Amino acid sequence: MEQAMIRPQAETRYRKELEALAAADEGNRKPQGWKLSPKAVRDFILGRKKPLKYEGREITIGKKYLGNDALVERCIITLTGSRGLMLVGEPGTAKTLLSELLTAAISGVSTNTIQGTAGTTEDMIKYGWNYALLLAQGPSRQALVPAPLYVGMERGILTRFEEITRTPAEIQDSLISVMSDKVLSVPELGEEGFLFAKPGFNVIGTANTRDRGVNEMSSALKRRFNFETVRPVKDVRLEKEIILREASAMAKNAGVDMPPDTGAAELLASTFHELREGVSSMGHRIEKPSAVMSTAEAVSVYYQTMMGAYYYGEGTISIRSLAANLTGALGQEPGEDLEKVRGYFSTVVRDKAEKEGGLWKEYYQARTALK
Repeated sequence: MEQAMIRPQAETRYRKELEALAAADEGNRKPQGWKLSPKAVRDFILGRKKPLKYEGREITIGKKYLGNDALVERCIITLTGSRGLMLVGEPGTAKTLLSELLTAAISGVSTNTIQGTAGTTEDMIKYGWNYALLLAQGPSRQALVPAPLYVGMERGILTRFEEITRTPAEIQDSLISVMSDKVLSVPELGEEGFLFAKPGFNVIGTANTRDRGVNEMSSALKRRFNFETVRPVKDVRLEKEIILREASAMAKNAGVDMPPDTGAAELLASTFHELREGVSSMGHRIEKPSAVMSTAEAVSVYYQTMMGAYYYGEGTISIRSLAANLTGALGQEPGEDLEKVRGYFSTVVRDKAEKEGGLWKEYYQARTALK
Protein backbone atom coordinates (compact mmCIF):
# COMPACT_ATOMS: atom_id res chain seq x y z
CA MET A 1 0.00 0.00 0.00
CA GLU A 2 1.44 3.35 -1.09
CA GLN A 3 1.92 6.01 1.56
CA ALA A 4 -0.35 9.03 1.16
CA MET A 5 1.50 12.26 0.30
CA ILE A 6 0.33 15.85 0.09
CA ARG A 7 2.42 16.40 -3.03
CA PRO A 8 4.10 13.35 -4.60
CA GLN A 9 7.35 14.10 -6.45
CA ALA A 10 7.41 13.89 -10.25
CA GLU A 11 9.04 10.45 -10.30
CA THR A 12 6.14 9.15 -8.18
CA ARG A 13 3.30 11.01 -9.92
CA TYR A 14 4.46 9.99 -13.39
CA ARG A 15 6.03 6.61 -12.61
CA LYS A 16 4.15 4.72 -15.33
CA GLU A 17 5.03 7.34 -17.94
CA LEU A 18 8.72 7.17 -17.02
CA GLU A 19 8.67 3.36 -17.16
CA ALA A 20 6.93 3.38 -20.55
CA LEU A 21 9.42 5.90 -21.95
CA ALA A 22 12.36 3.86 -20.64
CA ALA A 23 10.97 0.67 -22.22
CA ALA A 24 10.56 2.41 -25.59
CA ASP A 25 13.93 4.19 -25.39
CA GLU A 26 16.09 1.35 -26.72
CA GLY A 27 18.38 2.46 -29.55
CA ASN A 28 18.26 6.18 -28.76
CA ARG A 29 21.51 7.93 -27.91
CA LYS A 30 21.78 8.31 -24.17
CA PRO A 31 24.46 10.24 -22.21
CA GLN A 32 26.35 8.25 -19.57
CA GLY A 33 24.45 8.03 -16.29
CA TRP A 34 21.10 9.12 -17.76
CA LYS A 35 17.94 7.04 -17.22
CA LEU A 36 16.41 8.32 -20.46
CA SER A 37 17.75 9.70 -23.73
CA PRO A 38 17.43 13.44 -24.41
CA LYS A 39 14.59 12.67 -26.85
CA ALA A 40 12.68 10.75 -24.19
CA VAL A 41 13.33 13.47 -21.58
CA ARG A 42 11.88 16.00 -24.02
CA ASP A 43 8.82 13.79 -24.61
CA PHE A 44 8.33 13.37 -20.84
CA ILE A 45 8.28 17.13 -20.21
CA LEU A 46 6.59 18.39 -23.40
CA GLY A 47 4.40 15.36 -24.14
CA ARG A 48 4.07 13.26 -27.29
CA LYS A 49 1.20 12.81 -29.72
CA LYS A 50 1.13 9.01 -29.82
CA PRO A 51 0.57 6.97 -26.64
CA LEU A 52 3.10 4.28 -25.77
CA LYS A 53 2.18 0.62 -25.32
CA TYR A 54 3.41 -0.65 -21.98
CA GLU A 55 2.38 -3.67 -19.92
CA GLY A 56 -0.54 -4.39 -22.23
CA ARG A 57 -2.07 -0.93 -22.20
CA GLU A 58 -1.59 2.49 -23.74
CA ILE A 59 0.22 5.15 -21.68
CA THR A 60 -0.41 8.75 -22.66
CA ILE A 61 2.57 11.07 -22.16
CA GLY A 62 1.01 14.43 -21.35
CA LYS A 63 2.60 17.86 -21.48
CA LYS A 64 3.79 18.87 -18.01
CA TYR A 65 5.55 22.17 -18.62
CA LEU A 66 3.31 24.71 -20.34
CA GLY A 67 5.92 27.17 -21.45
CA ASN A 68 8.64 27.68 -24.04
CA ASP A 69 9.41 24.36 -25.78
CA ALA A 70 12.72 25.62 -27.18
CA LEU A 71 13.81 26.59 -23.66
CA VAL A 72 13.22 23.02 -22.46
CA GLU A 73 15.24 21.60 -25.36
CA ARG A 74 18.16 23.96 -24.61
CA CYS A 75 18.07 22.97 -20.92
CA ILE A 76 18.29 19.27 -21.79
CA ILE A 77 21.25 19.82 -24.14
CA THR A 78 23.04 21.93 -21.50
CA LEU A 79 22.82 19.03 -19.05
CA THR A 80 24.47 16.66 -21.54
CA GLY A 81 27.66 18.73 -21.18
CA SER A 82 29.96 19.65 -18.32
CA ARG A 83 28.42 23.04 -17.47
CA GLY A 84 25.63 23.37 -14.97
CA LEU A 85 22.18 24.79 -15.75
CA MET A 86 20.93 27.97 -14.06
CA LEU A 87 17.23 28.82 -14.41
CA VAL A 88 16.56 32.49 -13.68
CA GLY A 89 13.38 34.55 -13.77
CA GLU A 90 10.57 36.16 -11.83
CA PRO A 91 9.13 34.23 -8.86
CA GLY A 92 6.32 31.87 -9.80
CA THR A 93 7.47 31.16 -13.38
CA ALA A 94 7.78 27.37 -12.82
CA LYS A 95 11.58 27.25 -12.53
CA THR A 96 11.33 24.75 -9.69
CA LEU A 97 8.80 22.63 -11.60
CA LEU A 98 11.08 22.48 -14.65
CA SER A 99 14.05 21.61 -12.43
CA GLU A 100 12.06 18.80 -10.81
CA LEU A 101 10.87 17.37 -14.12
CA LEU A 102 14.38 17.41 -15.59
CA THR A 103 15.91 15.61 -12.61
CA ALA A 104 13.08 13.05 -12.42
CA ALA A 105 13.52 12.13 -16.09
CA ILE A 106 17.32 12.22 -16.23
CA SER A 107 18.25 10.78 -12.83
CA GLY A 108 15.05 9.06 -11.72
CA VAL A 109 15.05 11.07 -8.47
CA SER A 110 14.24 14.74 -7.90
CA THR A 111 14.68 14.93 -4.11
CA ASN A 112 18.46 15.43 -4.09
CA THR A 113 17.97 19.12 -3.38
CA ILE A 114 19.69 22.00 -1.59
CA GLN A 115 17.28 24.74 -0.47
CA GLY A 116 19.20 27.99 -0.46
CA THR A 117 18.57 30.36 2.46
CA ALA A 118 20.52 32.97 4.40
CA GLY A 119 21.32 30.20 6.88
CA THR A 120 22.64 27.64 4.37
CA THR A 121 26.12 26.43 5.37
CA GLU A 122 28.79 24.52 3.45
CA ASP A 123 28.08 21.28 5.30
CA MET A 124 24.45 21.45 4.09
CA ILE A 125 25.80 21.45 0.53
CA LYS A 126 28.81 19.09 0.64
CA TYR A 127 28.98 16.91 3.75
CA GLY A 128 28.83 16.96 7.55
CA TRP A 129 29.79 14.58 10.35
CA ASN A 130 28.14 12.22 12.77
CA TYR A 131 29.92 13.64 15.80
CA ALA A 132 29.30 10.59 18.00
CA LEU A 133 31.11 8.37 15.48
CA LEU A 134 33.72 11.04 14.82
CA LEU A 135 34.63 11.21 18.49
CA ALA A 136 34.56 7.42 18.87
CA GLN A 137 36.64 6.39 15.86
CA GLY A 138 37.99 9.55 14.29
CA PRO A 139 37.41 10.72 10.70
CA SER A 140 36.08 7.88 8.54
CA ARG A 141 33.65 7.34 5.69
CA GLN A 142 31.20 5.83 8.18
CA ALA A 143 31.23 9.03 10.25
CA LEU A 144 30.71 11.25 7.21
CA VAL A 145 27.13 12.47 6.55
CA PRO A 146 26.67 13.11 2.80
CA ALA A 147 24.86 16.28 1.73
CA PRO A 148 23.16 16.66 -1.69
CA LEU A 149 26.30 17.63 -3.64
CA TYR A 150 28.20 14.62 -2.26
CA VAL A 151 25.23 12.34 -2.98
CA GLY A 152 24.96 13.62 -6.55
CA MET A 153 28.64 13.01 -7.24
CA GLU A 154 28.71 9.62 -5.54
CA ARG A 155 25.60 8.27 -7.29
CA GLY A 156 25.99 10.07 -10.63
CA ILE A 157 22.71 11.97 -10.38
CA LEU A 158 21.65 15.60 -10.69
CA THR A 159 21.76 17.93 -7.70
CA ARG A 160 19.19 20.74 -7.52
CA PHE A 161 20.17 24.02 -5.85
CA GLU A 162 17.03 26.10 -5.26
CA GLU A 163 17.21 29.87 -4.65
CA ILE A 164 20.99 29.94 -4.93
CA THR A 165 21.19 33.73 -4.59
CA ARG A 166 19.57 33.54 -1.14
CA THR A 167 22.76 31.75 -0.01
CA PRO A 168 25.79 33.73 1.24
CA ALA A 169 28.34 34.39 -1.53
CA GLU A 170 31.17 32.49 0.19
CA ILE A 171 28.91 29.42 0.45
CA GLN A 172 27.94 29.66 -3.22
CA ASP A 173 31.62 29.74 -4.17
CA SER A 174 32.20 26.36 -2.53
CA LEU A 175 30.67 24.98 -5.76
CA ILE A 176 33.37 26.44 -8.03
CA SER A 177 36.04 23.74 -7.72
CA VAL A 178 33.46 20.95 -7.83
CA MET A 179 31.86 22.36 -10.98
CA SER A 180 35.28 22.79 -12.62
CA ASP A 181 37.09 19.57 -11.74
CA LYS A 182 34.17 17.29 -10.80
CA VAL A 183 36.07 16.21 -7.69
CA LEU A 184 35.28 16.87 -4.02
CA SER A 185 38.05 16.88 -1.44
CA VAL A 186 37.47 15.69 2.14
CA PRO A 187 40.73 16.78 3.85
CA GLU A 188 39.90 14.92 7.08
CA LEU A 189 40.14 11.56 5.25
CA GLY A 190 43.69 12.16 4.00
CA GLU A 191 44.77 10.42 0.79
CA GLU A 192 41.44 8.62 0.51
CA GLY A 193 39.49 11.84 0.84
CA PHE A 194 38.76 12.46 -2.84
CA LEU A 195 35.34 11.85 -4.34
CA PHE A 196 35.29 11.81 -8.15
CA ALA A 197 31.90 12.49 -9.72
CA LYS A 198 30.29 9.61 -11.59
CA PRO A 199 28.81 10.17 -15.07
CA GLY A 200 25.34 11.69 -14.82
CA PHE A 201 26.29 14.22 -12.14
CA ASN A 202 25.52 17.88 -12.74
CA VAL A 203 23.87 20.82 -10.97
CA ILE A 204 20.62 22.61 -11.78
CA GLY A 205 20.28 25.95 -9.97
CA THR A 206 17.38 28.38 -9.75
CA ALA A 207 17.52 32.09 -8.95
CA ASN A 208 14.86 34.79 -8.79
CA THR A 209 15.58 38.02 -10.64
CA ARG A 210 13.89 39.88 -7.78
CA ASP A 211 16.72 38.62 -5.54
CA ARG A 212 19.34 40.26 -7.74
CA GLY A 213 21.83 42.01 -5.52
CA VAL A 214 20.92 40.01 -2.41
CA ASN A 215 23.91 37.67 -2.75
CA GLU A 216 25.04 38.18 -6.33
CA MET A 217 26.80 35.18 -7.84
CA SER A 218 30.50 35.69 -8.48
CA SER A 219 31.69 35.84 -12.09
CA ALA A 220 33.77 32.71 -11.45
CA LEU A 221 30.68 30.73 -10.43
CA LYS A 222 28.58 32.15 -13.26
CA ARG A 223 31.10 30.83 -15.80
CA ARG A 224 30.35 27.29 -14.59
CA PHE A 225 26.69 27.55 -15.65
CA ASN A 226 24.63 28.12 -18.76
CA PHE A 227 21.86 30.61 -17.91
CA GLU A 228 18.30 30.26 -19.19
CA THR A 229 15.64 32.85 -18.44
CA VAL A 230 12.19 31.46 -17.64
CA ARG A 231 9.65 34.16 -18.50
CA PRO A 232 6.07 34.65 -17.26
CA VAL A 233 3.22 33.18 -19.27
CA LYS A 234 2.10 35.66 -21.92
CA ASP A 235 -1.00 33.85 -23.19
CA VAL A 236 -4.13 34.29 -21.03
CA ARG A 237 -5.66 31.05 -22.35
CA LEU A 238 -2.52 29.14 -21.44
CA GLU A 239 -2.47 30.74 -17.99
CA LYS A 240 -6.11 29.71 -17.49
CA GLU A 241 -5.20 26.14 -18.48
CA ILE A 242 -2.34 26.09 -15.95
CA ILE A 243 -4.60 27.43 -13.18
CA LEU A 244 -7.24 24.77 -13.83
CA ARG A 245 -4.76 21.92 -14.18
CA GLU A 246 -2.66 22.73 -11.11
CA ALA A 247 -5.60 23.56 -8.85
CA SER A 248 -7.43 20.40 -9.94
CA ALA A 249 -4.33 18.29 -9.18
CA MET A 250 -4.02 19.90 -5.74
CA ALA A 251 -7.70 19.28 -5.04
CA LYS A 252 -7.39 15.63 -6.10
CA ASN A 253 -4.41 15.12 -3.78
CA ALA A 254 -6.46 16.67 -0.95
CA GLY A 255 -9.37 14.31 -1.61
CA VAL A 256 -11.62 17.14 -2.78
CA ASP A 257 -14.09 16.13 -5.49
CA MET A 258 -15.20 19.37 -7.11
CA PRO A 259 -15.57 20.25 -10.81
CA PRO A 260 -13.36 23.10 -12.08
CA ASP A 261 -14.93 26.46 -12.91
CA THR A 262 -13.45 27.60 -16.23
CA GLY A 263 -15.16 30.99 -16.09
CA ALA A 264 -13.64 31.87 -12.72
CA ALA A 265 -10.23 30.65 -13.92
CA GLU A 266 -10.46 32.90 -16.99
CA LEU A 267 -11.34 35.93 -14.85
CA LEU A 268 -8.36 35.24 -12.61
CA ALA A 269 -5.97 34.60 -15.51
CA SER A 270 -7.01 37.89 -17.17
CA THR A 271 -6.64 39.80 -13.89
CA PHE A 272 -3.15 38.49 -13.14
CA HIS A 273 -1.99 38.90 -16.73
CA GLU A 274 -3.19 42.49 -17.00
CA LEU A 275 -1.88 43.54 -13.58
CA ARG A 276 1.48 41.93 -14.38
CA GLU A 277 1.76 43.55 -17.82
CA GLY A 278 0.40 46.97 -16.80
CA VAL A 279 -2.07 47.14 -19.69
CA SER A 280 -5.52 45.63 -20.26
CA SER A 281 -6.89 43.90 -23.34
CA MET A 282 -8.97 47.06 -23.90
CA GLY A 283 -5.91 49.33 -23.85
CA HIS A 284 -6.16 50.73 -20.30
CA ARG A 285 -2.85 51.65 -18.68
CA ILE A 286 -2.68 49.99 -15.24
CA GLU A 287 -0.47 50.64 -12.25
CA LYS A 288 1.48 47.44 -11.61
CA PRO A 289 1.40 46.10 -8.03
CA SER A 290 4.78 45.55 -6.39
CA ALA A 291 3.62 42.06 -5.35
CA VAL A 292 4.54 39.09 -7.53
CA MET A 293 1.46 38.59 -9.71
CA SER A 294 2.73 35.24 -10.98
CA THR A 295 0.85 32.27 -12.36
CA ALA A 296 1.76 30.36 -9.19
CA GLU A 297 0.02 33.06 -7.12
CA ALA A 298 -3.02 32.84 -9.41
CA VAL A 299 -3.16 29.08 -8.81
CA SER A 300 -2.99 29.71 -5.07
CA VAL A 301 -5.86 32.23 -5.18
CA TYR A 302 -8.02 29.90 -7.27
CA TYR A 303 -7.29 26.89 -5.05
CA GLN A 304 -8.06 28.88 -1.89
CA THR A 305 -11.39 29.91 -3.42
CA MET A 306 -12.09 26.28 -4.34
CA MET A 307 -11.42 25.11 -0.79
CA GLY A 308 -13.69 27.81 0.62
CA ALA A 309 -16.48 26.72 -1.70
CA TYR A 310 -15.98 23.04 -0.82
CA TYR A 311 -15.86 23.41 2.96
CA TYR A 312 -17.99 26.51 3.59
CA GLY A 313 -20.14 26.91 0.50
CA GLU A 314 -22.29 24.77 -1.74
CA GLY A 315 -19.52 23.32 -3.90
CA THR A 316 -19.49 26.11 -6.48
CA ILE A 317 -16.95 28.93 -6.68
CA SER A 318 -18.21 32.32 -5.57
CA ILE A 319 -16.95 35.25 -7.66
CA ARG A 320 -17.13 37.43 -4.56
CA SER A 321 -14.84 35.02 -2.71
CA LEU A 322 -12.50 34.98 -5.71
CA ALA A 323 -12.20 38.78 -5.52
CA ALA A 324 -11.74 38.70 -1.74
CA ASN A 325 -8.94 36.12 -2.01
CA LEU A 326 -7.01 38.41 -4.36
CA THR A 327 -5.89 40.33 -1.29
CA GLY A 328 -3.92 37.28 -0.16
CA ALA A 329 -1.62 37.69 -3.17
CA LEU A 330 -0.73 41.25 -2.17
CA GLY A 331 1.67 40.37 0.61
CA GLN A 332 4.55 42.81 -0.01
CA GLU A 333 2.81 46.19 0.14
CA PRO A 334 -0.80 45.25 0.97
CA GLY A 335 -2.12 48.78 1.47
CA GLU A 336 -0.51 50.33 -1.60
CA ASP A 337 -1.13 47.32 -3.83
CA LEU A 338 -4.74 47.01 -2.71
CA GLU A 339 -5.39 50.53 -3.98
CA LYS A 340 -3.91 49.58 -7.35
CA VAL A 341 -6.16 46.51 -7.56
CA ARG A 342 -9.16 48.65 -6.61
CA GLY A 343 -8.15 51.01 -9.40
CA TYR A 344 -8.06 48.06 -11.78
CA PHE A 345 -11.63 47.11 -10.75
CA SER A 346 -12.93 50.67 -11.05
CA THR A 347 -11.62 51.02 -14.62
CA VAL A 348 -10.85 47.78 -16.43
CA VAL A 349 -13.36 45.47 -14.73
CA ARG A 350 -16.05 48.17 -14.85
CA ASP A 351 -15.63 48.67 -18.61
CA LYS A 352 -15.57 44.92 -19.28
CA ALA A 353 -18.70 44.52 -17.15
CA GLU A 354 -20.48 47.13 -19.28
CA LYS A 355 -19.25 45.64 -22.56
CA GLU A 356 -19.42 41.90 -21.85
CA GLY A 357 -21.75 41.55 -18.86
CA GLY A 358 -22.03 38.04 -17.40
CA LEU A 359 -19.22 37.06 -15.04
CA TRP A 360 -17.42 40.36 -15.55
CA LYS A 361 -20.50 42.18 -14.24
CA GLU A 362 -20.59 39.85 -11.23
CA TYR A 363 -16.85 40.38 -10.78
CA TYR A 364 -17.30 44.16 -10.77
CA GLN A 365 -20.09 43.93 -8.21
CA ALA A 366 -17.71 41.90 -6.01
CA ARG A 367 -15.21 44.81 -5.79
CA THR A 368 -16.53 45.64 -2.30
CA ALA A 369 -14.94 42.38 -1.08
CA LEU A 370 -11.46 43.85 -1.64
CA LYS A 371 -10.54 44.66 1.94
